[in-house]
Amino acid sequence: MAEEATIARPYARAAFEHAYASGQLAAWSELLERASIVVQDERVRPLVGNPHVSRADMRAFVSELAGAVGNDKAINLFHLLDDNGRLSLLPQIAAQYAALRADVENTVEVTVISAQPLSAEQSEKLTQALSRRLRRTVRLSATVDRSLIGGAIVRTGDFVVDGSLRGRIERLGNVMAGA
Repeated sequence: MAEEATIARPYARAAFEHAYASGQLAAWSELLERASIVVQDERVRPLVGNPHVSRADMRAFVSELAGAVGNDKAINLFHLLDDNGRLSLLPQIAAQYAALRADVENTVEVTVISAQPLSAEQSEKLTQALSRRLRRTVRLSATVDRSLIGGAIVRTGDFVVDGSLRGRIERLGNVMAGA
């Protein structure tokens, strides 16, 4: 939702600027990712913003599970989000923070979904090719989806290459249906 992205942006930028200035980019990535997982949990989601749950308890809960205990800046962020009724924006904040971090570190997250597990050699060759193509350091994560039949799908942001056999069959079916 565009509105959530707009609202989350200043929080993500503030967290990023603090983490960058203090040399804690990785630690804050982990912290925000854990916090976003907490508030997205199906057991926690109904508690966020619930008037029957005290704000202090909710803040302490998120802070503890995210690993923010002892990190005054992170606890302040969670307090600020809670005071403004925006704890549910943590996933959006974490995503925007990750994008800011990737830009400054000149990295990109790439997901490869393949029909068969990639060998170490295949992963390395793909990482090198994508690094040259994208002109960034590639962090590759690979998953297997046997329903692809063969080939793979490569995703990073808006860039998607569907080289799967299933994708080719679907495209051929669309061409034949249009003829």
